[in-house]
Amino acid sequence: MTDSHNYPSNATIHRETLPNGITVLVYERTGSQSVMIEGYLPAGALAETAAQSGLANYTAVSLMRGSQNHSFDDIYEKLEAVGAELSFSSGYHLTSLSAQCLAEDADLVLGLLADVVRQPVFPEPLLNQLKGQIITGLQMRANDTQHMASRTLRELIYPNHPYGRSQNGSLQTVPTLSVADVQQFHAAHYGPQGMVICFVGALSPAQAVAKVNAILGDWHNDAQQPMLTLPKLVMPDGRIHHHHIMPDKYQSDIALGRPGPPRNAPDYLAASLMNTVLGVFGMMGRIGKNVREAQGLAYYAYSSLQGGLGPGAWLAAAGVSPDKVEQATSSILDEITRIQNERVPVEELADSQAYRIGSLPVGLETNSGIANVITDMELYDWGLDYLLEYPDQVRVITPDDVQAAAQKYLSTEHVGIAVAGPEI
Repeated sequence: MTDSHNYPSNATIHRETLPNGITVLVYERTGSQSVMIEGYLPAGALAETAAQSGLANYTAVSLMRGSQNHSFDDIYEKLEAVGAELSFSSGYHLTSLSAQCLAEDADLVLGLLADVVRQPVFPEPLLNQLKGQIITGLQMRANDTQHMASRTLRELIYPNHPYGRSQNGSLQTVPTLSVADVQQFHAAHYGPQGMVICFVGALSPAQAVAKVNAILGDWHNDAQQPMLTLPKLVMPDGRIHHHHIMPDKYQSDIALGRPGPPRNAPDYLAASLMNTVLGVFGMMGRIGKNVREAQGLAYYAYSSLQGGLGPGAWLAAAGVSPDKVEQATSSILDEITRIQNERVPVEELADSQAYRIGSLPVGLETNSGIANVITDMELYDWGLDYLLEYPDQVRVITPDDVQAAAQKYLSTEHVGIAVAGPEI
């Protein structure tokens, strides 16, 4: 899918909202024999208390443990018999669903999806086993310097804020979560209002809408609560440092950053392109070229912009020898200063623009890639012609736009700096 005129658009994406509030999006690909289903419900970690951190995730991954009509073993035997997949996950704002199957098996998969979403039973022995797996995963992450640097940074730049907590919970909160907590969370936050289901593949719009209407059209939950709004965010005041000591490690990881723009900010694309120049393009942008390639300070070095429904983090990260932490950190800050104070040369910006535009069709080669983008178009209210407009939106960004985004969203003085590794 290399011709932008062939991208999914308002002319080829069917959008329909059922009377109970479920939005159905359908993009038919007549040459495909399979169907990709992506979607979400507005049930995420924002609805947790700090003491129940991890509850939204625990609920989402517990759905497949059994329903009123199907046991855990029955669910997986049915899926495996036809080579289909079905899974759920949770983030700060949403619980996401994903399924893939042949078109002829769509009724089976959708039936299971509807059953576990609407009528999960949360069997205690299986949930206790699952809790143990989550705790093991948390213990493994607690022994990973890269993860702990990122986790520590979030705690620094999102104090007393949901974004400062792990979506998976912590070793203090997850052991305390009960089946009753999961049942109550499901009852209060799972329902048709705000639910979105996207189909890409062999189903026509009429077929897909009819199937959703048959299994979910009568779903109502009068107790469903709207997702909470984000609390006010306090930006970092000065340089906030923390070194998470891990005495048995031989590498240190650095995570440096601050809250960035939400995905629907008018200048988000300029900020994203700025980050491409700074820490993505080529050998991880200017940061990678300076810190890793030129100075040989790091095993890896890059930056990322985690835009979402709220002010997701901009962060720069590097893995270094403990004696190189200060020099690597200083070099990253130097690159921030440079992109704030000097306009990016037109030729350098053009390379990143070409990279961003050229990578778009690669992500649209699969049903999954298309479904992910269409779902994002709905979530962030970009409009169904977003893909047609995207190349021109990238091309019109100027060096002044990039510099303005860097000055607005980056800082060398008001920033969190986290290090995880041995004592220096």
